Amino acid sequence: MAGGVFAVDRTPDTPINVSGKLTLSIIITCIVAASGGLLFGYDVGISGGVTTMVPFLQKFFPDILRKAAGAEVNMYCVYDSQVLTLFTSSLYLAGLVSSLIASKVTTIYGRRNVIIIGGCVFVAGGAINGGSENIPMLILGRILLGLGVGFTNQAAPLYLSEIAPPKWRGAFSTGFQFFLGVGVLAAGCINYGTAKHTWGWRLSLGLAVAPAAVMTIGAFLISDTPSSLVERGKIEQAKKALQKIRGSSVDIEPELEQLIKWTQIAKSVKQEPFKAIFKREYRPHLVMAFTIPFFQQITGITIVAFYSPNLFQSVGLGHDAALLSAIILGAVNLASILISTGAVDRFGRRILFITGGIVMIVCLLAVSILLAVVTGVHGTKDISKGNAILVLVLLCLYTAGFGWSWGPLTWLIPSEIFPINIRSTGQSIAIAVNFITVFVLSQTFLTMLCHFKFAAFLFYAGWCIVMTIFIIFFLPETKGIPLESMYVIWGKHWFWQRFVKGQDGQENNP
Repeated sequence: MAGGVFAVDRTPDTPINVSGKLTLSIIITCIVAASGGLLFGYDVGISGGVTTMVPFLQKFFPDILRKAAGAEVNMYCVYDSQVLTLFTSSLYLAGLVSSLIASKVTTIYGRRNVIIIGGCVFVAGGAINGGSENIPMLILGRILLGLGVGFTNQAAPLYLSEIAPPKWRGAFSTGFQFFLGVGVLAAGCINYGTAKHTWGWRLSLGLAVAPAAVMTIGAFLISDTPSSLVERGKIEQAKKALQKIRGSSVDIEPELEQLIKWTQIAKSVKQEPFKAIFKREYRPHLVMAFTIPFFQQITGITIVAFYSPNLFQSVGLGHDAALLSAIILGAVNLASILISTGAVDRFGRRILFITGGIVMIVCLLAVSILLAVVTGVHGTKDISKGNAILVLVLLCLYTAGFGWSWGPLTWLIPSEIFPINIRSTGQSIAIAVNFITVFVLSQTFLTMLCHFKFAAFLFYAGWCIVMTIFIIFFLPETKGIPLESMYVIWGKHWFWQRFVKGQDGQENNP
């Protein structure tokens, strides 16, 4: 029972049939947690638009305006400025630090409380950015935003995976990416509306406090996950939380008992999680924690989202048209995430990864060929408005492919594959890899675009080929499997079984 004592052994329980009933409580709870994606999405969307606003550039980066006014300008090199890229990428370096700290904090204080901490820090960063008078203030605001995003990106996906019924876990977990897409789209609309005003950039940056405030207030109204509560020894609270989300008519005792048992097994392993995760039996989990978030960023999507206004302005669209194009990309991304939400628990994760990867490969190759033919090898020829629109169409298809695959599933896979003893640590590693990769890419993309020109898109296309092959051969299907029974998939996989099987041939369990 809830407060009983269980023998600690290594024999896995028979997987229980967790109720797949959708209650109003679980829907509201998951919406609040998923809204953490608003913070990340709003920042990604707002940064690129603000860096094309003339008043913002006049105040902080006048050299870019002088370069743009030059008589002989390579279209790829107008926005090549290390200080400008530091403005955007400093957030991700701070996020890297906070995501690693968040592992221990999440384990000690719970998923919900970390979401609240992240929201409060993000509010402070948004306020400082909106009132910035110099570049150090801008960077300080970005660092605080990064700390906040690091906490929420670590805790929110974990919360969603632990709270949702296995039957609907994929759909609810894609909610984080859906709200991220809402944030990107909202930011694009705000940039478009404020771009003509001298104070517009302040409003765009300052409004970051709004989504953070909504998420933070909502987080005060929900309970922590049953898994987190059990992990912290709060059995009665876990029982109440489980009953609330599963429904009053559901017998939650078997699920609660299994949570307690797995937690006791995890705690019986007297080893620091950051050391335990490097054990041979967790090799497949660790590989996924590194590769999945790395591959997501190496698709180039965050760079396209960051710099889409700069990019479209560079290839021949006017300032207003460039901002409008960013809105179009955001809307396409949001629509494709809805496709993923409806399909992920019906068709599985692998098919979405593979089809999305193929679409992205084709579109990136087409964009690079088009730019090479139209603008020349050195990017000095003018591009017609028609061809610029064709680039937009191809990037919309590319964004759609990402939106139903690597977008939402990158948050889902790491949050569902780890056993409870290393779950928070594994998620922290995944988020840290995500941040450090996007930091490097965002710090180097404009320089790479300047030197690689159209070949920058070939670079990302090559990586998309690699990651699609990786998914085909190395990612097992996780659809509909309870978190506590996830160890089964590795023991049946043609490659990973050699790591998770002990000498006696039995799968290792946490």
